[in-house]
Amino acid sequence: MTDLSARSRALELDAGSPLRERRDLFSLPAGTVYLDGNSLGALPRAVPERISRVVAEEWGRDLIASWNTADWIGLPRRVGDRVAELLGLPEGSVWVSDSTSVSLFKTMVAACRLRPGRDVIVVESGTFPTDGYMAASVARMLDMELRWADSGQPEEAFDDRVALACLTHVDFRTGAMFDAAAVTAAAHAVGALMLWDLCHTAGAVPVDLVAADADFAVGCTYKYLNAGPGSPAFMYVAPRHQDAIDQPLSGWMGHARPFDMELAYEPVKGIGRLASGTPPILALSALDAALDVFEGVDPADLRATSLSLTDYFIELVDVRLPGVFEVVTPRDHERRGSQVSLRHEQAYGVVQALIARRVVGDFRTPDVARFGFAPLYVTHADVYDAVDHLVAVMEDREYERPEYATRNRVT
Repeated sequence: MTDLSARSRALELDAGSPLRERRDLFSLPAGTVYLDGNSLGALPRAVPERISRVVAEEWGRDLIASWNTADWIGLPRRVGDRVAELLGLPEGSVWVSDSTSVSLFKTMVAACRLRPGRDVIVVESGTFPTDGYMAASVARMLDMELRWADSGQPEEAFDDRVALACLTHVDFRTGAMFDAAAVTAAAHAVGALMLWDLCHTAGAVPVDLVAADADFAVGCTYKYLNAGPGSPAFMYVAPRHQDAIDQPLSGWMGHARPFDMELAYEPVKGIGRLASGTPPILALSALDAALDVFEGVDPADLRATSLSLTDYFIELVDVRLPGVFEVVTPRDHERRGSQVSLRHEQAYGVVQALIARRVVGDFRTPDVARFGFAPLYVTHADVYDAVDHLVAVMEDREYERPEYATRNRVT
């Protein structure tokens, strides 16, 4: 049963939050505690109106003229600059157009081609699968070796054969976070290039890629950036590399003069050479509108709120469910992203029982219940209520119900 006096502390924390008014910018179902924004962010209220306008007016009324009048042709660069600003990156260093997998493929190949004579790509063993799959594909194509690194000490896999190290800044299962500057420096010390996967970073955890001297980065926009299912990923290339990269998908939109329809390919200078085909205008428009929720937000407030939420969740689990779960997410702020993962042998059933109670987290094989805390719209009251339901699930052993035995959900 909810302890109203204890819940009042959560309400006090929310009242003092610098982001307390941001939740109103999102459309969230009443009665639902949504802790899965690290898989799919909530819907910003501005997105439906923007999409409606693009469809009805720009496409429906103005038709093909909108490539010019609505500057559809410039959307990948303009939205990329907005992502760059959010991440503290230079203007003209981010491009948005493709899926995460395609973006990883492009940047991995481009990076490896900048290091001829080297034949190793390093990927951590705990990485999100698509990073490993893409790295393996690139290695096959370029006749290179894929080397798996220990997630705890990836630097031990670095040597003078390494062309590229590709690591996930925040681990998708545990929420553990690398020191981007230290790892990048270790890669550069052996002459390798560094590519960071920011899928579980962008929009929740500030990272200074410029100070870290990172070479490349890729991140999705449907998680903490709230751009919707299947929204395009972003690619960052440090300005020093932009005019030298040779990416593998040389489509017409990356040509220096695409409308001259020349047979020979000449890449445009700058970040635009990452372009390939026609950009996804509807998805880019949704992302453009979704980014409005970050306007005026201090990254320090974003991080402070994230840490406050995750600290509070861990504290409540420790106090109310002692010994029941293993908290696998680092407690050290310097090593934690914006999620908390709990290990339990019945984690899948636990997550399904919570979803039935309208507390939405997700499961990661083999035994992790994962909860994401999107700092713009998750509140401390949400955290309190989620743990209250978790206590009930464990006390009543709801996770053992037969309907929660089959793993057939996309979460």
